[in-house]
Amino acid sequence: MTRSNRSQTLCVGTAGLSVWFSDDLGESWARPYSESGLYLESRVWALAQHPALPGIVFAGTDSGVYRGDVRTRQWTHLPSAMDRLAVWSLALHPDDPQVMVAGVQPAALYRTADGGATWRKVRHKFAERCIFVDRPRVTQLLFDPDDPNVMWAGVEIDGVHRSADGGRTWTKLVDGLVSQDIHGLAVDRNGGRTIYCATNKGLHVSRDEGRHWRFRELPSPWQYCRAVQVGPDGRRLFLTNGNGPPGSTGRLLVSDDHGANWRDAGLPGELNSTPWIVAMNPADRDLLFCGTNLGQLFRSTDGGRSWLKLKREFGELRTLAWLAH
Repeated sequence: MTRSNRSQTLCVGTAGLSVWFSDDLGESWARPYSESGLYLESRVWALAQHPALPGIVFAGTDSGVYRGDVRTRQWTHLPSAMDRLAVWSLALHPDDPQVMVAGVQPAALYRTADGGATWRKVRHKFAERCIFVDRPRVTQLLFDPDDPNVMWAGVEIDGVHRSADGGRTWTKLVDGLVSQDIHGLAVDRNGGRTIYCATNKGLHVSRDEGRHWRFRELPSPWQYCRAVQVGPDGRRLFLTNGNGPPGSTGRLLVSDDHGANWRDAGLPGELNSTPWIVAMNPADRDLLFCGTNLGQLFRSTDGGRSWLKLKREFGELRTLAWLAH
């Protein structure tokens, strides 16, 4: 186990109870009141961090983007045209933390090159309406690990979009998708490149940079999946899977062979809803957290081989992040 000697803070973003913090791996929790700079009943859809900014976390909320200091538990609002929108996704450029892209509902993208002091709306057309969530939303943004000029965006419900110029212009890529209800994206480098796409109707893979997608059936009673993530060791894949949103049960799936085969990771006890997200950090490759949509939390200290259910449960959980600082 590669336990980090740096301080570690776990952050939980909720839909209606703001952000909670834990400095002891989820054993105890604190939620700052509104004088921290973020309303204590905010809906928080996204949390993002950057290794060059230890102790700093960015939050996408129902009132714009905020920059948080986990040491002081203080938030700074970054004013923009997004203040009246729901910010569903955030991504920071891997080589330059001043560059950040935000995805909102109704579906649109905003980009900053000065750490959030100013933002520019990206010119790109998304669907304006959809049958399930009325106004489409950008559920995930991802800088490509092989080329930071390449970005990936998933839209619920409007397919996968790809940028080759750092998020300035985009192309829609949906050929072969069973569903355009996109929940999660991941890039796996397994001697080649595979792009994974998680949807409400199952997992899809592409080996040609998203130009064509192929459905891959899961060994599960349900095909609904939410987050697909490459583990911090770069070898294992994690996929959250359940019987719907929020669902009443589910499982965390893991693959040791780059998605060729999947197995149940063994989250203990009875799950109350679909697992939603896995939080990880290269600072400690063995420390992982998983959360269900209705607030259960699980911790692994051996890279996901075994899991412990934490005592604390939240309401509706939307995002997790853990920071080393």
